[in-house]
Amino acid sequence: MKSKGLQATPQQIKLDLGVEVQGDVNGIEMGVLENGIPFFTQRGLALVTGASRSAIQEITQEWVEHFDDVVMSKDRISFIREYLFGRGYTDRSLFIETVRDGSPHYAYPDVVCMAILEYYAFETRSPNKQATDNYRSFAALGLRRFIYESLNYSPGDKWQFHHERVSILNNAAPLGYFIIFNEITGLIVDLINADLTVNHKTIPDISVGLMWAKHWKEFNYSSIFGERVSCQHHYPARYPQSKSNPQDASAYPNGALAEFRRWFRYDYLVTKFPEYILKKAPQLTGGKAEALQIGAMYAPKSLK
Repeated sequence: MKSKGLQATPQQIKLDLGVEVQGDVNGIEMGVLENGIPFFTQRGLALVTGASRSAIQEITQEWVEHFDDVVMSKDRISFIREYLFGRGYTDRSLFIETVRDGSPHYAYPDVVCMAILEYYAFETRSPNKQATDNYRSFAALGLRRFIYESLNYSPGDKWQFHHERVSILNNAAPLGYFIIFNEITGLIVDLINADLTVNHKTIPDISVGLMWAKHWKEFNYSSIFGERVSCQHHYPARYPQSKSNPQDASAYPNGALAEFRRWFRYDYLVTKFPEYILKKAPQLTGGKAEALQIGAMYAPKSLK
């Protein structure tokens, strides 16, 4: 392993991702993020592994310092890295930092917890019984299920936010015009099926709308199809955006619909969508690797 001087653990970018539920179960702090990822706090992870919080912090630090190392030795961070990389976890931090009640909140995802727990249960020179017993319990039930059941948490209907927006009244465009949301429902369905949490924080029609408006101006489509017009859009009561209803939205002439569909399918989805979905990677259980996979869904297919 490359030798590096001690550095302060860099600050993880704070995500626009809140804590759905959190509790203290038998002294162990655990919770579930808004996207369904279960976690232990650093204190909870220390109690589960039988290690000190300082030891968990050291592992967190080592992960950052040696993330890019090519040659690894047989030590704890090498074991943890091999474990996590093998399961598709390639984030540069072992925790997800969110903000709760105005304060930083550090959540260690279940996959990270199991990696560290397995190390203390079987790989360390002095395995401790507490870590071994907990590992066997979690391995039998599954850590995700254990946290869900301990907190009496049931994942909500992943379609609920989308279904509430699909309304002719809420998404009415003037006669002879179309709006973006009504044209991209197929994309939203694909994202939900791919397990991206689609809610008030992930509204893909905003991304599409911004890119299409730029394209519209660049090619001066108003001179070809006529001017776009303003209309009112209403978010459902569940959405925080509903507090400022009605929202101003742009409606485009139906004459431009064929061009929009061409641009959306062969321009936006191929070249713009991958960048959009990468920004949502922290909200996916599979992180960046899963975002890349989703982003490639619309890549042009070639005949074999």
